[in-house]
Amino acid sequence: MAGLASLDFAAPLAGLLLPLPLLAARFLPPRPGGSGALAVPSSLVAGLDRGGPLTVGVRGRAALTWLLWVSLVAALAGPRLVLPGAALPASGRDIVLALDLSGSMERIDFSLDGRTTSRLAAVKRVGAEFIRRRAGDRVGLVIFADQADVAAAPSFDTRAVARALEEAQIGLVGRSTGIGDGLGLALKRLNALPGPSKVVVLLSDGANNAGQTTPRDVALLARDLGIRVHTIALGPRDLADANGEQDVVDSETLRDVAATSGGRFFRVRTTEDLQGVADSIDALEGGRDRAPPVPLRRDLWPWPGGVALLSALVLLLTRRAA
Repeated sequence: MAGLASLDFAAPLAGLLLPLPLLAARFLPPRPGGSGALAVPSSLVAGLDRGGPLTVGVRGRAALTWLLWVSLVAALAGPRLVLPGAALPASGRDIVLALDLSGSMERIDFSLDGRTTSRLAAVKRVGAEFIRRRAGDRVGLVIFADQADVAAAPSFDTRAVARALEEAQIGLVGRSTGIGDGLGLALKRLNALPGPSKVVVLLSDGANNAGQTTPRDVALLARDLGIRVHTIALGPRDLADANGEQDVVDSETLRDVAATSGGRFFRVRTTEDLQGVADSIDALEGGRDRAPPVPLRRDLWPWPGGVALLSALVLLLTRRAA
């Protein structure tokens, strides 16, 4: 019946060893003797001298010997209890979040739980929730500023990746905004993975002013590699209408990156906008089905192994006693 535990063996061919003692007794030549006299083990002679129940003792030792052999073979076969595992939702997607960790992410112009907070705090809250919802997918995290770094390698352990996002701090990779380098590193990590569907979610609140590559060039590379890039422009003001204001987002560049790679562009000015974008991307990269359950196996070989050890100890003790 589906859903019930079952028994299997890691090495079922080990069962072929069971008749080995009988085959050895049948086909191996007898041990040559020095004379025609019957060789009787000294332990049996001692049993005769004491008038003990020799016949019963011999049968008991024979039974213990066979119990030892059968248990040993059973342990070698590796019996396992197979338990049905829970099926996780999976889409087969590999997703890397590329997060701008420049100094402007310290700006306090977002809100959480009715309180004004920094842009980074809002991104951590919403981003970590998004990552945890992607259970069954392989997710990674890249952070960038002056330099780009992999904060969490792509992994099915979405909880660990979410923790890496929550622990990210400004200043780890500088304070400028190297969008091209951050996107390039995300593409490098994704391109090394075997999955058929690869996505970058890139979030920035500034304009590219650091690094060795331009966002446009890296977007062309993403297109050639078949990797979609969804971009999120974060902050209340755009570079196009900044009027000399600092720390404004280059929405036009991010829109161009998304369009070039086949992804979507999102404009975020509030925490509510950010939550809506997370939901939209979750739905856009959805289509998750219940993956085949991964069976959980519990090894049972210690039980027959223990019986074999106990049988060997009893045989040894009775031999010494004899």
